[in-house]
Amino acid sequence: MKMRSLLGALVLFSLPAMPVWAENLTPEEIKKLVDEAVEKRLQEHERREGTMERREGSAAPAAEPGIGSLPEVGRERRADQPQPLSFGSSGSGRLVYAKPFVSFPKAIVGGYFDIQYRTHRKPVLETGYEDIRNNQGTTNGFDQQRFVPFIYADITEHVKFASELEIEHGIRAAGDFEISLEFAHIDYLIDEKVNVRGGIILIPLGKFNLLHDSPLNDLTDRPIVSRLIIPSTMSETGVGLYGTFYPGRTGKLDYEVYVTTGPCGYNSDGSPRVTEENGTKNSRQRKCASDDGFDINNGKAVSGRLAFSPMLGIEVAGSGYYGNQSPSSYNPLSIFAIDWTLQKGPFELIGEAAWAHARGNSRAIPGNTIGFSPGSLLTGIGTLNPLGVPPERMQGFYIQGNYHFMPSFLTKLSPKRFGEGSTFTAVVRYDRVNLNLDNKAENAGELEQISFGLNYRPVEDAVLKMSYQYMPKSFNPNDGQRIHDSAFVVSAATYF
Repeated sequence: MKMRSLLGALVLFSLPAMPVWAENLTPEEIKKLVDEAVEKRLQEHERREGTMERREGSAAPAAEPGIGSLPEVGRERRADQPQPLSFGSSGSGRLVYAKPFVSFPKAIVGGYFDIQYRTHRKPVLETGYEDIRNNQGTTNGFDQQRFVPFIYADITEHVKFASELEIEHGIRAAGDFEISLEFAHIDYLIDEKVNVRGGIILIPLGKFNLLHDSPLNDLTDRPIVSRLIIPSTMSETGVGLYGTFYPGRTGKLDYEVYVTTGPCGYNSDGSPRVTEENGTKNSRQRKCASDDGFDINNGKAVSGRLAFSPMLGIEVAGSGYYGNQSPSSYNPLSIFAIDWTLQKGPFELIGEAAWAHARGNSRAIPGNTIGFSPGSLLTGIGTLNPLGVPPERMQGFYIQGNYHFMPSFLTKLSPKRFGEGSTFTAVVRYDRVNLNLDNKAENAGELEQISFGLNYRPVEDAVLKMSYQYMPKSFNPNDGQRIHDSAFVVSAATYF
């Protein structure tokens, strides 16, 4: 009724603007004209309201994927629920935008980056010009070693997705740099005690393999044991469980256990990939001679880690890995590790020790094409000594002490740069490994290094590092010789 009266008043108000009509109409004709105009306006208003209601009603179940105008990708969350995409959906070029995450974005993109400059006493940096330089490398150089994007997503409250794409030495031409998925898995959360994970999984072998990001670490180079005995970063395709228990009032017990594809310990000609030069590094699934990355035999690997923290600041863990690395025989690779973290105020003491056994690695496997009968000792293959045999047993460890501090005079000098959240860290680390325990006479597999470092974090997620490395037992990859070396390294790394 209010709407009718309002429209009637508007029509009457407009009559003086039509003088020809107003002069010749009787009051009855004017009333009839007003009634007709009001009725017409009411009908138009009702039609518009009905259209708006239909539009609002269809906003929740949006148009079929692939139909309508192109979306503004990532602008904002445009629907309360994502629209399902199926093979029944119609559309042409618009179908590339008909993804559920476009209308209902979930993913978070981040990552980390690092850059370094290093100078060595010996020419150990590789150039690729072996013939021209007579296997002589260079002593110093810059390297942007890693650019690592992360993609995380909450699919639902109980379904999570996580991935890491690593690009190493990305400035090189395609084919000359390494690009691979460090991990990419989907988690189904059941309870804090039991959760399911499947995909490309970081093997829980030692703690460093799980927390190896450049901005996390207080020295530029990774520990030797975590590169050559536990081949960080080590990941394989598989499935498993993880969870947390709380024994006692302050205790915490974390576990992970997985069944995965397994190691790849031999080349296609039957020569071993576990060597005195590279340890177990080339036995990782990503380095396998199988082009599709599938299993080279019908065996699978089993791995797990159990970490106990009796109180905040203390954690001790044991982990293990076992899987057949041969395509034609049973030559399992087993690795066992322990790691520890002790924190007290500004002090930290961390470390890791590992033992590896590549059973039968020193003997020829069936079907090899390198000229050795199955079971015979391999000489001059996978060893630095032409008369030696490839290693079967190896071990190593590192121990590192950190001290975090911030001089008060720097805080007073520049509170913005040296205020809350920023810190300096003094670091000392001792590394020692033996990549061939069976060849005790020559000690050809021994590597030793002492590192002294100082770094500055303007915030916890970004770090500037410098360190001096003294290496009484090192290795020159250009000429394959054990050497005495030292180096100075400066680097920067940050999450983004």
